[in-house]
Amino acid sequence: MLVIPAIDLREGRCVRLFQGKLDQETTYSHDPAEVALTWQEQGAKYLHLVDLDGAFAGEPKNMETVQRIIEAINIPVQLGGGIRTLSTVERLLKLGVDRVIFGTAAINNPDMVADACRQFGSERIVVGIDSKDGLVAVEGWATTVEKEALTLAHEIQKKGITRVVYTNTSLDGTLSGVDVKATADLAQKTGLKVIASGGVASAADIKNLKNTGVDIEGVILGKALYSGAITLPEALAEAEG
Repeated sequence: MLVIPAIDLREGRCVRLFQGKLDQETTYSHDPAEVALTWQEQGAKYLHLVDLDGAFAGEPKNMETVQRIIEAINIPVQLGGGIRTLSTVERLLKLGVDRVIFGTAAINNPDMVADACRQFGSERIVVGIDSKDGLVAVEGWATTVEKEALTLAHEIQKKGITRVVYTNTSLDGTLSGVDVKATADLAQKTGLKVIASGGVASAADIKNLKNTGVDIEGVILGKALYSGAITLPEALAEAEG
């Protein structure tokens, strides 16, 4: 299972939010490229970037920072946050982003997601399924729509999507443990490649994801790494052991 460190970007800084709330922010670095290089040096094979400003604004706002990160490292990155047009996808892929992640757009414009899969290939397009109280959260998790995560997963699968990032937003940034059951159910009932996200607190979470009997492709680590609850070498050892 792939361990993917997260770098959340806000106004050019590396930050973490508690349950996606902008008023509960912790700044960890003013140089996200340096953070990216640190994770690469510690063994990361892939990075997860989130443009928090973009998620709320509806268009990417940290492009220069993303470019600096890409130039600093030689491992691939995926990026989510405010990606809602095909032209934005094209800009990001040309910038060097390996995979782009649709969130709100998967709900508001599913046909565009299908167009993106056709135009750029399904391997380059991911959908972030963010669950809040059992419903799909959109607009930077600020609101929900009357649709369950599994329903959305089946819908986007028909549009050509093969990979999703699944987050239980109530757990994100809380260090209270990842939602193993919901993640495994999503993978098992859809056959999609699923990357788990939100709430990872220790190596035990990684072990639990591995022991579901379902193939979960990867796990994203955020606050657990930044707070020192787990080190990246520890996480990698558990995932690869």
